[in-house]
Amino acid sequence: MSTDSSTAISQSPRVNRRDILLAGGALGLTSLMPSLPATAQAAGAAAQSSSAPAAGRRRLGSLEVSPVGLGCQWLPGPKEGTVSDFYTSTLDRGEAIRLIRSAVDRGVTLIDTAEMYGPFISEDIVGEALQAVRDQVALETKFGGDIDPDTGKMGERGMNSRPEHVRRAVEGCLKRLRTDRIDLLYQHRVDPTVPIEDVAGVVKDLMAEGKVLNWGLSEPGIQTIRRAHAEQPLAAIQNEYSMLWRGAEAEVLPLCEELGIGFVCWSPLGMGFLSGKMSADTRFGSGASFDLQPGAGSFDFRALVPRFEPENLKSNMALYAVVLKWAQRKEAVPAQIALAWLLAQKPWIVPIPGTTKIAHMEQNVGAASITFSAAEFQEINSDIASVEIHGARLPKEEEHVVGADTPPKQ
Repeated sequence: MSTDSSTAISQSPRVNRRDILLAGGALGLTSLMPSLPATAQAAGAAAQSSSAPAAGRRRLGSLEVSPVGLGCQWLPGPKEGTVSDFYTSTLDRGEAIRLIRSAVDRGVTLIDTAEMYGPFISEDIVGEALQAVRDQVALETKFGGDIDPDTGKMGERGMNSRPEHVRRAVEGCLKRLRTDRIDLLYQHRVDPTVPIEDVAGVVKDLMAEGKVLNWGLSEPGIQTIRRAHAEQPLAAIQNEYSMLWRGAEAEVLPLCEELGIGFVCWSPLGMGFLSGKMSADTRFGSGASFDLQPGAGSFDFRALVPRFEPENLKSNMALYAVVLKWAQRKEAVPAQIALAWLLAQKPWIVPIPGTTKIAHMEQNVGAASITFSAAEFQEINSDIASVEIHGARLPKEEEHVVGADTPPKQ
């Protein structure tokens, strides 16, 4: 979810709690179950390494994908026929389609979208763009919002992973994507009212029907990962992960390695921060308007993010100085260093930066050719660790949306 825009905005605050929930979900309890037995852990780890992917590819479940994917997170644009990312950059529908096709032409094989993006607009564009090249790519989308599959209206529940709703949502995804199967289907956010076993059950049925080939979770709790994987093996976890937000390193990445689950990074460029789209003086306003209806105008999610508040942003620029230093040293652009660092973490990590410009997409893809020697990797990690990041990654009211666990199965 990188951005091409550094335009500061100053809009009147008009964001309610459900708006932020949807925005946070689009970007993206207590312990309920003991760890899996050692035999299950060993089986998961063996699955990760039993079939090595082809050179230059990374494995997510049954999929072999390019090391860098493409995130397609678009909302209705300010004018009819246009779309906008979450950071005010806009492009028309034809340009969006050309961007996706250009990515495929340059070897990108993982394309990411979600029903919540728009809602439905991103999936519809991705589906049109990939019609002629569908078999060349792995297509991943997400369900989980309380969205009416017919009207796109958001319900009062916020999240909805009731089995009957999931099935209707997936049928809608297939129709908009113009395909007969989804290569990787994610629960976009945990529904705190539905046991993950029930969600896994309906996904298992969809897999038996050939409509879903692999499944995953986005921003789940640790115990939810274990319980979901025990019901139906997960291909990937999709969480925020970058030099700017390294929370996944504490528990999620070790668990993925233990169980043999791949990892897809959303916002791998820190919402544009790591690609040099901000300065210490960048301002996003004290609030933002967010309306899902076409023609509503631009929305900059960063206006709600504490780490981009003026004082925090000023302090956090020390991290960008590290990225810039390494970009100069490697004769690369900053975004490439940020992505190459992620790729160097584990061979089963795949970042999915978004962009509205073909040139930036090409730069992102080029990150796969940048490598670090053991000494360099140790040095850059030391440089990054020396910077203290100020400010939370999400609005305080919505911190509960990520890392949540579902209730126990009765």
